[in-house]
Amino acid sequence: MKQQFLLLLAFFAVTASFAQRGDYQGAGQPPAVTGTVMDTESGAPLEYASVSLLKASDSTLVDGGITDANGKFSVKGRPGKYIVQIQFISYVSKSFNVTLEPGGKDLGVVKLSPDAETLDEVVITGEKSQMVMELDKRVFNVGQDLSNTGASAADILDNIPSVSVDIEGNVSLRGSGNVRVLINGKPSGLVGISSTDALRQLQGNLIERVEVVTNPSAKYEAQGNAGIINIILKKDNNDGVNGSFSANAGYPDNYGLSFNVNYRKKWMNLFANYGIDYRKSPGSGFANQIFYKEDTTYYTDIDRDRTRGGISNNFRFGSDFYLNDKNTITVAALYRISDEENETELFYTDYDINRNLVARTQRLDDELEDEENIEFSLNYTKTFSNEKHKLTADVQYRESSEVEDAEQRQGLVPLPGEVFEPDVFQQSLNDEFESNLLLQTDYIHPIGKNAKVEAGYRGSFRKIDNAYIVEQLNEDGQFVTLEGFTNDFNYDENIHAVYAIYGNKMNKFSYQIGLRTEITDITTELVQDDLKNDKNYTGLFPSAHVTYELKNQNSLQASYSRRLDRPGFWSLNPFSNFTDSRNIRTGNPDLDPEYTDAYEIGYLKNWNSASLFTSFYYRHSTGVIDRIRYVEDSITYAVPLNLNSRDAYGVEFTASKDVGKWWKLNGSANFYRSETKGQYQEQDLSNDTYTMSARVTSKMTLFGVLDYQVSGHYRAPQNSTQGRTKAFYMIDMGLSKDIFKGKGTIVLNVRDLLNSRKWRSETITEDLYQESEFQWRARQVTATFTYRLKQKKTRERGNGERGGDFGGDDGF
Repeated sequence: MKQQFLLLLAFFAVTASFAQRGDYQGAGQPPAVTGTVMDTESGAPLEYASVSLLKASDSTLVDGGITDANGKFSVKGRPGKYIVQIQFISYVSKSFNVTLEPGGKDLGVVKLSPDAETLDEVVITGEKSQMVMELDKRVFNVGQDLSNTGASAADILDNIPSVSVDIEGNVSLRGSGNVRVLINGKPSGLVGISSTDALRQLQGNLIERVEVVTNPSAKYEAQGNAGIINIILKKDNNDGVNGSFSANAGYPDNYGLSFNVNYRKKWMNLFANYGIDYRKSPGSGFANQIFYKEDTTYYTDIDRDRTRGGISNNFRFGSDFYLNDKNTITVAALYRISDEENETELFYTDYDINRNLVARTQRLDDELEDEENIEFSLNYTKTFSNEKHKLTADVQYRESSEVEDAEQRQGLVPLPGEVFEPDVFQQSLNDEFESNLLLQTDYIHPIGKNAKVEAGYRGSFRKIDNAYIVEQLNEDGQFVTLEGFTNDFNYDENIHAVYAIYGNKMNKFSYQIGLRTEITDITTELVQDDLKNDKNYTGLFPSAHVTYELKNQNSLQASYSRRLDRPGFWSLNPFSNFTDSRNIRTGNPDLDPEYTDAYEIGYLKNWNSASLFTSFYYRHSTGVIDRIRYVEDSITYAVPLNLNSRDAYGVEFTASKDVGKWWKLNGSANFYRSETKGQYQEQDLSNDTYTMSARVTSKMTLFGVLDYQVSGHYRAPQNSTQGRTKAFYMIDMGLSKDIFKGKGTIVLNVRDLLNSRKWRSETITEDLYQESEFQWRARQVTATFTYRLKQKKTRERGNGERGGDFGGDDGF
């Protein structure tokens, strides 16, 4: 009853605060009582503590609120004498007599002590909002989505509004694949050289939240035209020993164990995450091709069955050392190793111009893929007398190695009862090694009450060596090198960046302007061909963010940023895979970067039990990188090229609604138009497409104890430079039940309930028409059990908090 009363009091305090702000008739904003609420023993901030401002004369409520994630609060009233009450569930409350003057009153740090009589009896059953809005990003607390349990990082990203993951694991944001994926705000060994495979191997149980930054400020690195996706891993800082343990089992093969453990005592905080995962994901598809030559037409049908997966281990550990109240050092390390066995079976059926059967060929590819990643990081944070005055310095070193060893056998399809006897024997080896050193420092200096200046430096030094060889057995029984597919490719990248930002808040108006300069030096080398390619360029990347606060916590935003997309290693690397010898993806070492100017206007509207965020955006890109298909000797090649330009216009809606205490609805929709201009070998590659995507999630609490969730995702057809992608839809469903007095949770979920998650497309060129379909993974059923050690389920944000904080910029 006590905790219910406090939550109810907090709700009315927030509601009363809105009314009080509207009634104040003085000049400018009413003065505020501010402060920070922290735990006495651990020094950790207390989020969601209720703060009430009462008249000293009769104790009537004047204003109230809830502390944010940093424990900060602000309550407002007319100048006069008041009582400030600070309460937090299972903690001893505190009261202060204050005299509020026109300049405001800062209580500083208020420390609360746990209430020994109630601490062991309290069980919190609320949950964080799935989405929180901030100045330049949206934060998704992914743990509350039942379809994410037992899922990989790639699955989780594919379940976030505006984000999608295609059949090859490539991540896109608002329809653009030029997005930067980071771990804890920085490049990471958990992503490795091949981020697509690494995201599938990273267990979702280790992820706390995902930040989506559609229009980053100058503080963020300029890489990623469409924006930045930042995956935050779990790390607790509660006092004593606490943690969580998870186990999952699913069909097709999906088994995993993970734990997240933390130990906090005064000057030290130790944390560790570990996850082991075994998956075998079956996939299948087809491609029907028509080849057009000057003198004839012929047909090829391709059927594909593939199984990918194996075992992977992720281990991350570290410690925060609190030297004193102002200085903290954090050291961390991670290690990831994976061992996969991938099998692909291809059937080629060839027909002549009259659709008469010419030949049926079978090709088998068996691949062993081993990957290892090591990372070390060191962070130093210093705060000054004003806690907003801060200096941070980071050093990170990481290494990644990946070896793909495959053998291919090819021959005519045997007749029924006969044994497959291949007449072509090939083998390929792809050996990659990456080293990366990152140096970064950031400085924040507050000016007055609301203004601040930020500045920083970032240097990254990256080197990749890739040896790729394809061999074929000759008539003498010896393997000889296939010259056109063999080479050593070296990649060296050095980037230096500096930035400066100024921000201020005047009454209801907040703004932030910044400028970033990046100097890029990239050298690629094809060793056997003795070809070197140097790309050196300097770019200026300005940004601007403006927010105007309306009544009832509604806000209007506008932002601009300039971004670039440097060609990735795989886009530059000439060859990397020989599984399908008739359809080959190649790189282009001569690619130039793609630049984008991005503009966005957003409006947030809050009601008592609902919210709606509407965003209009426009992106103008030059030097657009797109993958183009062409045919040579009946083999299709897909190569990335720089086209001319692209203009993208869109409107996005994100909404949530509480239909009573037991039913929550949220959804998003993105409508956009994309115009691309370009040509290749006198072929016009201009394209104009209209498309949309939508996602809806319904979550219900049945009988007060069982959570039920169903979500649907739809993506409309979309034209491309050489064809179109067809419509796509899927439905996920999940059930959740708390046990052991809230310390444990059992979840059963089904991803792709209708088994409809299939990627379908058409390719149309002057000499090729192709219709294809592929399903990366069939319907997945997973059961997960989680046990929490000295942890409570996260508290629920009040309705007044669903809009988040538009005034912060954490950056990374």
